[in-house]
Amino acid sequence: MNVDKLLERALNFEFLSKEEGIYLYQNAATADLTYVANALRKIQVPHGKVTWQIDRNVNTTNVCIANCKFCNFFRRPGHDESYITDIETYKQKIEETFRYGGDQLLLQGGHHPDLGLTFYTTLFKQLKELYPTLKLHSLGPPEVAHIAKLEGLSHIEVLRSLKASGLDSLPGAGAEILNDRVRRLISKGKCGGQEWLDVMRAAHQINLPTSATMMFGHIETIEERFEHLVWIREVQHEKPAEAHGFIAFIPWPFQDDGTLLKRLRGITNNVSSEEYIRMIALSRIMLPNVKNIQASWLTVGKKTAQLCLHAGANDFGSIMIEENVVSAAGAPHRFTSTSIQEAILEAGFEPQLRTQKYEFRELPQMEEQVINY
Repeated sequence: MNVDKLLERALNFEFLSKEEGIYLYQNAATADLTYVANALRKIQVPHGKVTWQIDRNVNTTNVCIANCKFCNFFRRPGHDESYITDIETYKQKIEETFRYGGDQLLLQGGHHPDLGLTFYTTLFKQLKELYPTLKLHSLGPPEVAHIAKLEGLSHIEVLRSLKASGLDSLPGAGAEILNDRVRRLISKGKCGGQEWLDVMRAAHQINLPTSATMMFGHIETIEERFEHLVWIREVQHEKPAEAHGFIAFIPWPFQDDGTLLKRLRGITNNVSSEEYIRMIALSRIMLPNVKNIQASWLTVGKKTAQLCLHAGANDFGSIMIEENVVSAAGAPHRFTSTSIQEAILEAGFEPQLRTQKYEFRELPQMEEQVINY
């Protein structure tokens, strides 16, 4: 293999194999990877703006039986600190989100053993009746798989019911690393990698927009990282022509603070800024059929995320008015609607507010959020 030839093929939007991606990871200079990824970005996102979003991550419940080794957020059933969010809390949080200019809730929880399909369809309908303009970007493949098992239904039956009840898009949550060797060690209670992909295939069949993620820098091998990217690309390639498919890909490094992976196995996040930037560039190179690559400022911070905008990323994600899960593992970074735009401008780009489908939004009249958590 030859670096220059592989990068030339990447510039022609060819699908590189797992082995070719690994070769670039091991042999290509960072400057060359970022140059090619930035060139691809300019072709795929010709408006040249950096998009961002205002939404809020609200947890339906913190009860979970998946027992992921990287999660500090969950509580077992019956725990004194366990909860299921009530409708009055949703109303307060949604109305505050609207005041802050947001248009969407990212609703996620855990694998609650008693919350089946009726719970979620009732909740989604109630929220949409109360707030018809609210967008619901909710659950994720592991939660859909969990509901399907509880109900004895197929993935597509569950997704059709959720979509009919108000679900607007499906997050790429719970992907971690899709290889089952890794999943058995860090998230044994969640669906396997192929089931995660199958849920996304089902979502694409009914044209439910989705995103894809990768949490890396823990116990996975480099081969397993690139296998993950190839599998995401294959599912995107299979989608019906009219389907949205994976609208965006978001890779982020494992956050280790206080996690079981760190306490029991000594696994820490050793992803440097340069490695993260290289993985952003390689994500753009390996995923030529996914238009939007998002830099995870929440986990890597402002400066590294800004550099990613010159390395293939075109999106800064959401200000996340509220986020509890990744933050519980040590992600300390925060943005307001003003400071995220300032960060994009500092990096040399024009900020553009967007929806979950990457449609442009006008900046609304809104109250500025005060960061106090």
